[in-house]
Amino acid sequence: MGIKEFQEEILRLKKEKDVCILAHTYQAREITEIADFTGDSYALSVEASKAPQKTVIMCGVRFMAETVKILSPEKTVYLANPLAGCPMADQMDRDMISAVREDFPEYTVVCYINTSSELKTVCDVCVTSSSAVKIVSKLPNKNILFIPDKNLGAFVAKQLPEKNFKLLHGGCPTHFRAGIRDVRQAKAAHPNALLLSHPECLPEVTENSDFVGSTTAIIDYAKKSEAKEFIIGTELSILEQLQYECPEKSFYPLAIDLVCHNMKITTLPDVLNCLKGSGGEIIELSEEILTEARKCIDRMIELG
Repeated sequence: MGIKEFQEEILRLKKEKDVCILAHTYQAREITEIADFTGDSYALSVEASKAPQKTVIMCGVRFMAETVKILSPEKTVYLANPLAGCPMADQMDRDMISAVREDFPEYTVVCYINTSSELKTVCDVCVTSSSAVKIVSKLPNKNILFIPDKNLGAFVAKQLPEKNFKLLHGGCPTHFRAGIRDVRQAKAAHPNALLLSHPECLPEVTENSDFVGSTTAIIDYAKKSEAKEFIIGTELSILEQLQYECPEKSFYPLAIDLVCHNMKITTLPDVLNCLKGSGGEIIELSEEILTEARKCIDRMIELG
């Protein structure tokens, strides 16, 4: 079977079995084409909660499927490829952060949505890359323990100098791969291009960017901007997506190895096997985790 045949069979079975397919923006083009919704992790969870279907397939990584389950506990949620994890989400666990909380009891624990459902149970509020500054600014406590991404934490801290941030050593391995050398080389090669970067990038990248924002914000900025050339400082799928959607503009990678291999592990055959009942993994979370992890997400919704 070719790509088109796989897609046609997936679309047929999706309709026949009344299944909602979600695809993160970092997924390959052939997967986003068969998805009901494409977006960042939190937006996908919200769309899943609104969708009438009772079965959901997540084409993304594990923490995303868990977040869908937390917001829609009554639905059956599949992770299309069980091996698709998130290295950043696995860097810290509940025991570690519980111990840190004991050492810093006066700090409000803010967790990035890129964390496991278990870790979310010991955090006070969850944030996304697009909502972090707004939500942290509304917290009454000036002492903030931001986990796990120190780059995003540093970016938020710079916007909120009135707050006292404690950051731990965590972050996205993909975005860590781009540094100031890449910025200089890309700008020298494309002097008229604007650099758009994700706040998960190193401070030396974001501080030299023309725009810093979430994947969705980067896409929107590039689409609406009158500029014609852009250097994209995030996962290469965003560059590919923009090339399709804005063929009259030019897009260049900040670094050629800005690739999330966990995202790329999901394939069309994975999705098809999931629909056939011979693949994928059903996400099972205990009642305790569903209840406790939901609290920091509800707090995010309240403040956001």
